[in-house]
Formats: sequence, structure tokens, C-alpha cells
Amino acid sequence: MNQMAQIIVDVPTMQTNQPYTYAIPAQLTDQITPGMRVVVPFGNGSRKVQGFVVGLSEQTSFTGELKSIDSVLELHPVLNEELLKLAQWLAEETFAFQITCMYTMLPNVMRTKTKRFLHLIDEVDEQTFLELFNGQDEILFEPEQLNQSTVSKLLKLKREGKVEMTYQVSNRAKAKTMLGVTPKLSFEKYEEIRSVLPHNAHAQNKLLSYLQSILTTTVKLSEATKQSGLTTGTFTTGEHKGWLAKVPVEVYRSPNSVNRRETVTEEPFKLNTSQAAAVQQITQAVSAQKPTTFLLEGVTGSGKTEVYLQSIAHTLAAGKTAIMLVPEISLTPQMVTRVTQRFGSAVAVLHSGLSNGEKYDEWRRIEKGEAQVVVGARSAVFAPLKNIGLIIMDEEHETSYKQDETPRYHARNVALWRSQYHGAPVVLGSATPSLESRARAQKGVYQQLMLPERINHQPLPQVTVVDMRKELKQHAESNFSTQLLDALTKRIARGEQSILMLNRRGYSSFIMCRDCGFVLKCPNCDISLTLHMDTHTMKCHYCGHEEPIPHQCPNCHSDKIRYYGTGTQKVQAELEQKLPDAKVLRMDVDTTRRKGMHEKLLQQFGNHEADILLGTQMIAKGLDFPNVTLVGVLNADTGLGLPDFRASEHTFQLLTQVSGRAGRADKKGEVIVQTFNPDHYAIKLAQTQDFERFFKLEMALRHRGGYPPYYFTVQVLTSHEEEAQAAKKMLAITNWLKQKLAPDSIILGPTPQAIARVNRRYYYQIVIKYKQDPNLQPSLSEMMQGTQKLGGQGFQISIDPEPQHFM
Repeated sequence: MNQMAQIIVDVPTMQTNQPYTYAIPAQLTDQITPGMRVVVPFGNGSRKVQGFVVGLSEQTSFTGELKSIDSVLELHPVLNEELLKLAQWLAEETFAFQITCMYTMLPNVMRTKTKRFLHLIDEVDEQTFLELFNGQDEILFEPEQLNQSTVSKLLKLKREGKVEMTYQVSNRAKAKTMLGVTPKLSFEKYEEIRSVLPHNAHAQNKLLSYLQSILTTTVKLSEATKQSGLTTGTFTTGEHKGWLAKVPVEVYRSPNSVNRRETVTEEPFKLNTSQAAAVQQITQAVSAQKPTTFLLEGVTGSGKTEVYLQSIAHTLAAGKTAIMLVPEISLTPQMVTRVTQRFGSAVAVLHSGLSNGEKYDEWRRIEKGEAQVVVGARSAVFAPLKNIGLIIMDEEHETSYKQDETPRYHARNVALWRSQYHGAPVVLGSATPSLESRARAQKGVYQQLMLPERINHQPLPQVTVVDMRKELKQHAESNFSTQLLDALTKRIARGEQSILMLNRRGYSSFIMCRDCGFVLKCPNCDISLTLHMDTHTMKCHYCGHEEPIPHQCPNCHSDKIRYYGTGTQKVQAELEQKLPDAKVLRMDVDTTRRKGMHEKLLQQFGNHEADILLGTQMIAKGLDFPNVTLVGVLNADTGLGLPDFRASEHTFQLLTQVSGRAGRADKKGEVIVQTFNPDHYAIKLAQTQDFERFFKLEMALRHRGGYPPYYFTVQVLTSHEEEAQAAKKMLAITNWLKQKLAPDSIILGPTPQAIARVNRRYYYQIVIKYKQDPNLQPSLSEMMQGTQKLGGQGFQISIDPEPQHFM
């Protein structure tokens, strides 16, 4: 009976989660395994497409002649059994296609058309060396150029561990290599040579002894010179005499944010009673392999990181691996430093700030089992670790854990799935948990662990709320209240540091003509352009459109163009004017575009090269600088006015998190919050960091409005270049869904999105609110399959389960 493979094919215009059956050629029988990528013929013509093998079988109901697999793209599976199952679950959960989910789990370099290289990592017989490798240590692997007999032989070599595949990555760099040395002769042959050496050839004699000690291994030349005490010149002499060969040895690119340490440099800290109780419960679950979900709720500065690190140490001691997720790239350098100081070279890093080469090398270290702890942002939840014993999600409330593009997954849900698969506990940590997580803890679905006080026994910083309405009446318009300016001046005089947050980048929010009221808008989007002084341009933060700053009104040609609103650039300019002696670092999307700038700016601030760190919300969480005694929030209202039911929750979380950056060491901290809404409950409760009271009040409002966590939500979005077409299609979808869904499911809309036009496309949406609706999943899946054909008519339709906002 011929063997067959079930393959999910990659056909962009006709995706399906239903695998196609292909025959496995006789020469590749028993060599194709699930998780491999292959090339197969598709359709009536000569079209070839890529696909993933998801299963094998020996019979099919198909009576015609099956097409055969054309070639293999790798000699080994790139997705293991767990990740294949996870892709299937993820596709159903997020209304996406399995092929998209599979590529989401792989490094970019493996998703695109890249060159693949095979290189020998062990000895092979001379015939194989000449026949398959043309007498070279490395060859370009082009499966379409190879016959199946050759591929079969290469697959056998891969299983025997004699060849390895690498991918060409950015800047035409393949796997990074260094020069190495490998002995060419036997122990006895070296003894013969030694017997005829001149008595004064001490270095050569020492080289022969060293080569005898490393027989059958390859050592980096730099290490060989250290180990032997010989110069590179002596090794070159040995090469000329035919005693050794100099060969390339692969080395991993180490991300800039990782100071890879072979040795551990930090000892565990002594835990307080609350920390010890939390670690005990987590480690008991690790030992028992119980997939318990813990909600670790602790005030800012309560030592959550130490709980994570000691729980990971226990996990590693039990022979298991661990994943630690952080929400922002800006948090990764400080967190990675802590983790590598504790666990050395067992740590791998995955986040979007790495180059393609660095990501690929870190991924391979994990996949080969050379790293046991993975630290990273959202996508690190897919790390190909085996035998996972613990998953940690720091700042679990952060919206950056939800992906905005297909597949629209939430890292928390993926972590919980992997937790069940491995029997591993999940720790969700936050000073301000999401309402959904806190509600689940209250119901007993999650187990709550509390850290009620700071580890240094310092009180939480005193928070003062400044009413900017009164300030504007007493002083000329400024971004700074008198109180905040005085506090900054005192810190500079005392040699202490301050953090200032304004959650809006750029110089000013918009420019307007004072004669006719004209506001300069983006030609592609329904939003005003933001002024950026550093580039002297007007920019759209949605589509990237840029144009020069106008000096006359484009509408009435008046020269009375004025700047309104403020951004981080404008605040920096005002700081330099009002506090000329202060050294200011600005940290926002504009200043951190270049690779490594997050680390550089934080290192400069940590080294006290600046008095003030000014930034957007990326500086609000996770940062730990002992000398910071003042935190200023320049405008606490930026998020409150958004048409989003989570606006109050996000504002409370942001203010509480940024307040926690002050007074983290021995010096007392102070926080000054400037606002035009001093009586808003989110601001008043953030002032006292009273999460429990905020939780009760916000839950009551959510219950009244019928929003999460009392209802689940799904957003369906349609866009088209013509507004009428988008509206018409959204109405048709709404009417169709009304016939399919349960009567108690609520459909809101259709309505235009808050920003109705982005990048020359008009967006219309509906929001479905439901509690239990067995018809929802099949109906939306049916809709997703059916709407593929609409792509050719200019429509784009997306489904977002549990969206973080409806903007």
C-alpha cells in the first residue's frame, strides 16, 4: 500500500483548513514526516505551491490518480507535533487559516523565499562526499533541481546527524561562521611525525599533542589558541604540513540585548513571606505537572520578578523548560539582563527588535534544545521548546499581547493552551490585572496570589493630582504646572532623576488656520496630520503619509497657521527652555526606530547620563531605576476621551504603572499627575493605587453596559475603496448573521469605524456580543471561507475575536 500525506497547501487566493491528499514517492516512503514543508503540484496547470505535511495515511476514499509530492523544502520537520495541533486550534479560535498560523510560528527568514544550504557536520564516506557534495563541505540545497533518490540519501544523512540545513538571511548572510581547526590524522600518525621532529621544534611538538587531544572534533581557532597556548601562526604551519584543516565553524548571532553569560553572576534574593508563599504554590504545581493558572497580583515594586526567577530555577532543576513573556521591547533589555545574570547561556531572546539573522539563530538554539529559558514579547509564546514546565506572562493586562493582524490571537490564550498540553502552570503577573483575569480569579477559575507590599518596605509614592484648568487660569499656557516644574528643579539640584510621560509623540497634534479654521488632514485617512519638528514634516501615524509643513493656509492662503496640542518633541523643546541645565532623553517611536536604541537610551539613563527620561507609554512599566524619585504625567486625559469601553481601565492601569517607577529603592518617591478631569474615578483611584475599588466600580459599569467580562465580543470589519460598497457589504453580512446566530446574541451596528477612512479605504464594522452561542463559530467560519472570493472585488473582511478596542 502506497503511503500518502495530508498537506495544508499555501494558495493565497483559495485558502482552506482542509488538507489535500498527495502520494509520497516510493523513494521518500517512511522519510516524510508531519511538520515538514514540501512543494506539491496544485490545480490543472504546472503550478507548484508550498505546503505543510500535517498527517500520513495509507488509504484514501479518492478513486482517481493522486498527484505526488514534488520535493521537500527541509530535511526535517520545522513544526513539531504540539505546534501542528496548536496551529489547528489557533485557526479555529481566531477564524484564520492554518497555513497563516503555521507561518506565524516560524522566523521570518523561513517564511519567505530564501536560499537553503546544507553543510556537513560529521564525516561521510568518500563516494557520498563526491556524489552529493561535489567534494565541498557546503552546498546550495535546491530541491527542485534534485532527483528523489538524492533527496532520499540526504534525508538519511540528516537522520544520522551528519548534515545540517541553514537559511540565507538578511544582508546575504548565511549562518554566521568563525574559523575552526580540525585534526586530519590519527593518533598513531601524529606519534610517527613527532618521532622525526627536530628537538628544538617545541611549538610544533606542542601542536601535535594538542591535535591528539581533540581528535574527531572541531574547535574554534580562537579557543584552540587559548587552550593550547600556541599562536595562530603555529596552527597555519600545521595546516601547511597537512596535520590539520581550517574549516568554518558556525556561531550564533547574539542579540545586542543579550550579554550572553556562560556563568551565573547573580544569586537569588531572600524572599519575604508573601513572595515565598507565591513561589511555593507555583513550584508545587510545576512538580505536580498541574496546569493551574495563577494570577500574581502585586503592587508596583513588590518583587514579582524575583518570584518569576526562583520559580524558573525550580523548573530548570526539575529538567523542564520555561517561557517568560514581557509586553514591550523596551522592557526586554532590563528583563533579559536579570534573567541572564541568573541563568547564563540557557536563555534565548525572541522579539521584533532583533534582526532576521538573530531571530533565526535564537529560534534554532531553542529548537535544538540549547536554550531552556525563552524571554520575549508576544510571538515568543510559540517558541519551539519541548517539555515546558512553566509559562510566565508579566504585565498580563497589556494590550500589546493581542495581535492586530491575522491570526488575531491573544498570547494569554495561547499560553493557556500550551499549559494544558504540557501540564504546566501559567503565572499571570500584574499590579493592575485586566478585568477579565481578575474576574476569573474571583470566580476561582484562576488562583490568586497576592504581594501586598513593596520589598524595600517603602510606602507607595505620594501621588498629587494637579487640576490644569486652574493652572491655565493663573499662568500662560504651558505643558508644566508650577508644582511639577518646582519638583523637577529640586531633583536636578539633588542629583536625582525624573521620568515624564506624555502618551503622544510628535511636536503638536495638528495645525489649524486661525482665519478659516482649516485643519490639515491626511489625504488617505480621516485624521489630522501631526507636526514633527525633527524632520520638519507633517506625518500621518496611521498610513505613514508625510508632507512639508505649510507656512500658508492651503484653503484661504492666510499666514495665520498655528500649532495646537502637544507631543513629546514639543515638551522636550519646552524643557530645554525652562530647565536649560537639565539633560533630557526622549524615548518614543521616533527615537527608537533604529535597532538597539531602546537598550542604548535606557543604558544612558541608568548610567545617569540624563536627569529626565521623557517618553510615551513605553516607559510606563517594568523599568527599575533606583535613582528615580519623581514621576510626572503631563496629561492623564489622552486616553480618557477615546470611544472605547476600556478607556477608563487603560487610563487607571497606565497611571498606576508609571507611578510605580518612582521611589523603588531607598529614596522616597513622588508622583505628579496633571489632568483636566481631576474628579474622574480612574484618576482618583489611580492616585491611591486602589485596584480593588476600581475593579468593583468598573465591573458594575461593564455589567450595566453588557460588556466584557460579562459578555464575549467579536468584531467583524469590512473595508473597500468606495464607502458605499463597504457599507452595503457590511449590511448584507449583518442581515445574514442575524438569521444564523442565537436570539440572545446581540449585534451592534453596522457603523463606520471611529476613524472611518485609513489608507484610502473605508471601514465599516459590527460588534457581536454573546454569552453562549453554538452557532457563532460555524457561522463565522463559513463566512470566512465564503468571503475569500470577494478579495478580487476589492473587499477586505476580517474577524477579530475579543478585540482590545473598537477604534
